[in-house]
Amino acid sequence: MMLARPAAASIATDVYQQLRDKILSHEARPGDRLIEDDICAQLSAGRTPVREALLRLQGEGLVSRHRGWMVGNGAPLAFRSIFEGRMAIEGYATRLAAERATPEDLAYLRDLLVQMDAAESVSRSEVSRLNRLFHRRLVALSDNTYFVEQHERTQFHYWSLRLPVIFAQDQLAHSNVQHADILHALEQRNGDLAEQLTRKHIATTMRIVADALEER
Repeated sequence: MMLARPAAASIATDVYQQLRDKILSHEARPGDRLIEDDICAQLSAGRTPVREALLRLQGEGLVSRHRGWMVGNGAPLAFRSIFEGRMAIEGYATRLAAERATPEDLAYLRDLLVQMDAAESVSRSEVSRLNRLFHRRLVALSDNTYFVEQHERTQFHYWSLRLPVIFAQDQLAHSNVQHADILHALEQRNGDLAEQLTRKHIATTMRIVADALEER
């Protein structure tokens, strides 16, 4: 029994992360039903880890339970505070990444950019997933677990905004140019520029969200 617990906990964590990613990318949308049997089959997991994962997501407000599980609707939050938090955390994390990233790390980011450049041939949910991977990796390369934890919280809060924001094709293209500029600064080991460009990139996204809010 003592040996089985870590394995069970690991499965529950994996199920939690996969479900969370689906919700954050809007692959699973507000109001969508989450059937335990279906999740068990899709993720090859038992009922116990699936239930543990759902309870954890419920604690974060990402799912609710009313005659079964469903993706929660989330209440709008103060978006400026969220983006300001991202600027502070991700900006400085990227500065550190310029010092600490390995050539292999930079090659991984470059590969993500190549995939995002093919935005017209992939779904919006896939573009969103790649974008999250890029930003998560930037923060992870700071080698600072506190930054990683706090950055993850800003991603949760951004999901909670529940804004009907659809990025236009030109906005996606501009975002990819900004990503490329950030990566170039990392490759040049220019921490000042990397932080400056990251803050500018997040400010650009904040303006798009602000415009969407004004149109509601």
